[in-house]
Amino acid sequence: MNVFNLLSLAWKALSRNKIRTFLTMLGIIIGVGAVITMVSIGEGSKESIRSQLSSMGSNMLTIRPFSNSTIGGGARLGSTGLQTLKVEDAVTIQKQASYITDVSPAVSTSGQAINASLNWPTSLQGVSPSYLNIRDWKLQSGISFTDDDVATSSKVCLLGQTVVNNIFTGGENPVGKVIRFKKIPLKVIGVLEKKGENTFGQDQDDIILAPYTTVQKRILAITYVQTIYASAVDEKSSDTATKEVSAILRANHKLKYSEIDDFTVRTQAELISTMSSTSQLLTVLLTAIAAISLLVGGIGIMNIMYVSVTERTKEIGLRMAIGARGIDILLQFLTEAILISITGGVIGVVLGISASKLVTVFLSWPTLVSEYSVILSFAVCAITGVFFGYYPAQKASRLDPIEALRYE
Repeated sequence: MNVFNLLSLAWKALSRNKIRTFLTMLGIIIGVGAVITMVSIGEGSKESIRSQLSSMGSNMLTIRPFSNSTIGGGARLGSTGLQTLKVEDAVTIQKQASYITDVSPAVSTSGQAINASLNWPTSLQGVSPSYLNIRDWKLQSGISFTDDDVATSSKVCLLGQTVVNNIFTGGENPVGKVIRFKKIPLKVIGVLEKKGENTFGQDQDDIILAPYTTVQKRILAITYVQTIYASAVDEKSSDTATKEVSAILRANHKLKYSEIDDFTVRTQAELISTMSSTSQLLTVLLTAIAAISLLVGGIGIMNIMYVSVTERTKEIGLRMAIGARGIDILLQFLTEAILISITGGVIGVVLGISASKLVTVFLSWPTLVSEYSVILSFAVCAITGVFFGYYPAQKASRLDPIEALRYE
């Protein structure tokens, strides 16, 4: 019996009980739709994390002080209060590291940004001009501060969009205006392009940038730096750059071989990997839960095929009596099971893709329908049809023709 005849017979048999066939498909439809939707949410989440972290500077290295020392009660000292990093460290890294392109010392504080009668609670970050290159941050208007501004601790700043929106509500151009931060006047020389929220929901535009020396001397009254940002030559060189920076800082801090680092170096790649693995674990969990529907659908197919074999016992006996072989009967019922499974899979794929789009539209969750999820769903459907349809089909093929013809 050729494939065309098998499909024709299977379609006619299933068409006799359209409602029952559809209800049998329902488990497969829901299972495939749920799997594709869950995978698309997980993939969309990973891609969103990757793009948002990359927008912070995909080659960026973050160097912070570290200490095993604890204060009373066993609490570990916070990194902002440690003084293991100096401006000289940043200068040495810039001079000696061959896998580093830009370096910026950084210090930060929080307070009120004030313009006339308007004020806004925000953070002030002291950095060098290289910071904009490291973060891949462009200016919307105005100019950036220079190395001369850093050397002279100039009272100039760049404003993020959120700060501009809250202290310049009249729509005026902030460039050239003077604002105050903790009673210190700062001249606005530029406005940063909008960055939006990062992966952790933090508003990246709620910030003021100024020369790090200005923040050190005029606001915090400190000589050390809280963080050093650096940019690797490219993303692939991040690990090599990390080792290189670590070696330079250990030499600079005169650490012995047995002593642990008094600093930490983190890359965006590490953060992306950590966040992506967490997202992947959640995706696998959700997909596994959704896949239970496929199992239920498969059991439904097996159940309905058993019923079909019982109902059509006489038909099977008659076909065998006129020359049909056991393999012909097996293939007929197996084709029906696979047809139910594949048809349900096609509808499920359409449902899954549509559901993914609706999730993005109504819930604003990022989704990404990948080819492998669709291919995997079809493969699972075919396997489900064969696996759960084989035993009832085999039972039908082994019926005794005489007993089948006598069946009432």
